[in-house]
Amino acid sequence: MAYADMSREELTALKVELEEELGGYKARDLHLNMARGKPASDQLDLSAGMLTVLKTMDDCFSEDGTDCRNYGGLEGITEARRIMAVLLDDEPENVIVGGNSSLTLMYNSVARYMDFGARGSKPWGDYDYIKWICPVPGYDRHFAITKSFGIDNIPVPMKDDGPDMDAVEAIAASDERVKGIWCVPKYSNPGGVTYSDEVVERLGHLRCAAHDFRIFWDNAYSVHHLYDDPEKQDHLLDISGPCHDSGNPNRYVKFASTSKVTLSGAGIAALASSPDNVAEFKQRMAIATIGGDKMNQLRHARFLKDADGITAHMSKHAAIIRPKFELVQEKLETKLAGMGACSWSKPNGGYFVSFNAPAGTAQHIVRLAKEVGVIMTEAGATWPNGVDPNDSNIRIAPTLPPLEELDTALDVFCCCVKVAYISRLLAV
Repeated sequence: MAYADMSREELTALKVELEEELGGYKARDLHLNMARGKPASDQLDLSAGMLTVLKTMDDCFSEDGTDCRNYGGLEGITEARRIMAVLLDDEPENVIVGGNSSLTLMYNSVARYMDFGARGSKPWGDYDYIKWICPVPGYDRHFAITKSFGIDNIPVPMKDDGPDMDAVEAIAASDERVKGIWCVPKYSNPGGVTYSDEVVERLGHLRCAAHDFRIFWDNAYSVHHLYDDPEKQDHLLDISGPCHDSGNPNRYVKFASTSKVTLSGAGIAALASSPDNVAEFKQRMAIATIGGDKMNQLRHARFLKDADGITAHMSKHAAIIRPKFELVQEKLETKLAGMGACSWSKPNGGYFVSFNAPAGTAQHIVRLAKEVGVIMTEAGATWPNGVDPNDSNIRIAPTLPPLEELDTALDVFCCCVKVAYISRLLAV
């Protein structure tokens, strides 16, 4: 029976029972974590071979003869650009390989536009203020980047096929101060949404009041399928085509990294864009760096080899995390579907499940779970400024805990959802 249809007496009795269940969990002194989308240790073990792929001094030369131990190579070695082009759905000549963090590349890209503008345009920092479009629920670290520059983050709803394009189009056309949009277009964080062809086409053909509007296309999960069967994998139209077709070839900047492919803290990141943008980026970057870690780039290229090598490697990742995502769906369906007022995403890839709790309960749920020993992402984190107006969305990150610990964490989470919802119903 849906909780909203139960009497106060029934709800009160059920709450007592559930609070006793929570007390039992608390007595176990749990220390479980579903806060961030980190790979588990056995996923990191998959890349152990990368640590020994370079064994001699002769191994330290790239395919074009570059000594990777030395200075130089601002755009990255050829084979690393080729590897990252697979993740970026682009051509190697349009790729610049950076350090280990795509977030750093995103931050630095915003900083360059703030200081110098985009291809001769007015520096964004010279405006009294600027704005940025933020599909929600979305990635908290994206929102933090733009917020750190004093940019006004404007939320727009995420739908099942991508951001609400009616809202995006209206905002982009309304003011030249609207300078960009955050996009995680495939297996989005946290909902696992992949943008439809129609959404990608509309993004590429946006009519913008700002001629220097930029689409920040974070292809973080481009190869992160849960299933090997192509019929169960999402497919994404690349943004570069629609941008070129619309006469706006410089509108997009794509980002990716191997953070959840190889070693999270020791991967490589890259960006890709139009030839004109890449030339401008290299000009600006040359002042700040002589080049990235070419030895690490070489390790990745030798270990992953090519697109087929990436596919085979990611299949091993999927075999580890797929049971965890299936367990999330099983637990939520079994324990919460009959309660009512809840919904959640069912992604085919990525690292998260987006859970929509009954309105007004998300903070209570996360707080209850923490008291019992289960750490979740803070409620509201998936919205700009950490404020979810419905106090509903919670990001579930199931990859880090071992399956047995995840099982317990999900039991605790579901119990907390029930307690928080009953408390809200009884408070009315």
